[in-house]
Amino acid sequence: MRNHNLQKPQTWTVLDALQWTAGFFHSRNIDSPRLTAELLLAEVMGVGRIDLYIRHDQPLSEAELASYREMIRRRVKREPVAYILASTEFWGLPFSVTPGVLIPRPETEHLVEAALARLPQETTKKKRIIDLGTGSGAIVVSLAVERPGNVYFAVDKSWTALQVAKKNAGLNGAAERICFFAGDWLDAVNPAAPGFDIIVSNPPYVASDDIAGLQPEISRYEPRMAIDGRKDGLEAIRLIVCKASEYLVQEGFLLLEIGYDQKSAVEDLCRRQEVFGSIEFIKDYAGHYRVAVLQKR
Repeated sequence: MRNHNLQKPQTWTVLDALQWTAGFFHSRNIDSPRLTAELLLAEVMGVGRIDLYIRHDQPLSEAELASYREMIRRRVKREPVAYILASTEFWGLPFSVTPGVLIPRPETEHLVEAALARLPQETTKKKRIIDLGTGSGAIVVSLAVERPGNVYFAVDKSWTALQVAKKNAGLNGAAERICFFAGDWLDAVNPAAPGFDIIVSNPPYVASDDIAGLQPEISRYEPRMAIDGRKDGLEAIRLIVCKASEYLVQEGFLLLEIGYDQKSAVEDLCRRQEVFGSIEFIKDYAGHYRVAVLQKR
């Protein structure tokens, strides 16, 4: 493998494969080359990453090499690791992901944290929470796992996404707590139904013209519907903010993930609605304002 050729029928050990692949990924400017090599090989062998080093001198079979080779080819084409593995971790939980859903990201955990801070551990009355554009279900499933004593709803206009989200709810033991249904944002909800205590969403917020400049892993592979916020990146946010108060109980919360540079625009939009008594913005680990928290008067 030192010559960057996986085709030669040769005995390669686990350590040989990891060292060669990490070097190859580094030469192709793939992020986290060693970690990526470990994740892919661990998947091929059906073991944990730590086991790779316990078995460092174990020879790989031809079948394992063939599978590993295919994964390497896919990653070099900049296909995200999560799609190659068909899974990822979010909020410490396992999630299935397919090319039909956005890959959950660490910054979205700030949205989950903000929602949990407004959901008491113990309550005499069940809260009603809805996740708009649920995608993989990462947000609503994480909330349902952490605060099981409430009623959860999740909506997405993609049937593919809903199937993935339902699978993830079952995978994490939350299927019975979440009602999934298809629709376009709040248009899918009956205005006459009881109001929600929390509306939460990670809507698309990238301006259309900016998508081509994103990392290839995003621009080539992730569903455009999940990232395209139209001309100014605010179309979905605008739709949600303008209608949310009709579906919130008094003093209910709307929580939105926003783009790193959208705080001012979102704040202006929310203040013009004149229905939110407080507007708070929460920073991510990089210091960018990432979550907007709005409370109905």
